[in-house]
Amino acid sequence: MRGLRDSAYGMAVAVALGTGVTAVACALYLGLPLRDPDGFLGPTYVRLPVLVGLMLAIDVAPRAIARAGTARAIPEQVLVVARERWPWRRLRPALIGLLAFYGTYVSYRNLKHFLPLLRDDLVDEELLELDRAMTGGVAPAELFHDLLGTGVSAHVLSWVYLAFLMFVPASLALALVSRARPRDASWYVTALCLNWSLGTASYYVLPSMGPVYAEPELFWGLPETGTSQLQDSLLASRWFVLVDPQGTERIQSIAAFASLHVSIVFTAALIGHMVFASKAVRAVLWSFFALTVAATIYFGWHYIVDDIAGLAIGGGSVLLAAWGTGRFRGSAVAPEDFEELDEAPERLATAHS
Repeated sequence: MRGLRDSAYGMAVAVALGTGVTAVACALYLGLPLRDPDGFLGPTYVRLPVLVGLMLAIDVAPRAIARAGTARAIPEQVLVVARERWPWRRLRPALIGLLAFYGTYVSYRNLKHFLPLLRDDLVDEELLELDRAMTGGVAPAELFHDLLGTGVSAHVLSWVYLAFLMFVPASLALALVSRARPRDASWYVTALCLNWSLGTASYYVLPSMGPVYAEPELFWGLPETGTSQLQDSLLASRWFVLVDPQGTERIQSIAAFASLHVSIVFTAALIGHMVFASKAVRAVLWSFFALTVAATIYFGWHYIVDDIAGLAIGGGSVLLAAWGTGRFRGSAVAPEDFEELDEAPERLATAHS
């Protein structure tokens, strides 16, 4: 059982190792250190255990509280429920998936940081022309501003765009703690890893900054939002990195082609559509996806072709991850049967006693 369980994350681990080796090679070539992209939240050796703890608390705490008769009994019940639901044989695959995701993500952020130092040629002019050719000579962002307005819509779409920052870790944690869906969890985590790695490759294929930086006057009429503040901050960070890459702690995070907001939310909506029976959950995921696509154009993060490429990366990641986690292979024992197989001896022993 152990080999079958852990092999579900084999592709995710391979992707993490591949992107990690590439990031290290680029860092050595440039003479720059690898950076923890989210270091403001604390060092990795603190942040990862906290993330694991929160992940397990989502699953354990409600059950322990429901089982405890009094407040004083809650700590004892937390330990009991944790031992029952998360013995090492079940915790190990979740930790492998978490580490594979985090390793891929850190490598992705560093490779994105290195992008303007390795590829200083930008193709924004060509993408601007392509955008207008696809929308009848008018910038797509202008069409969205005229259609949706530049008041309440800007604030709503800003919230949607920034919600992505919480959506990814939250959906990752919920997938990993779902004992009832181990095969779906490995599928989703592997697809996320593939999104990061394929998205990184796309940045180097067509290095670009996006309409808001290539044609900023189109967005001067928008109100100040959390998204506009983020755009200003990212531009400042890019400037610091280009001026003195050795002397700044900033991370460069601007790259337009392809849109990983689109690819990852599309991945989540696509997998969610196939694994969730609830029409409400499906509707929420697809609505979030549609609004995310609109936000990428509205705020000038991406060109139309960036979003199209994001769809291709998201769909391709779902298919590759399905193959890599064994969903296309016939098997007498499916990963979601692990719980039944693990607990069968205990139930038999109970039945005979």
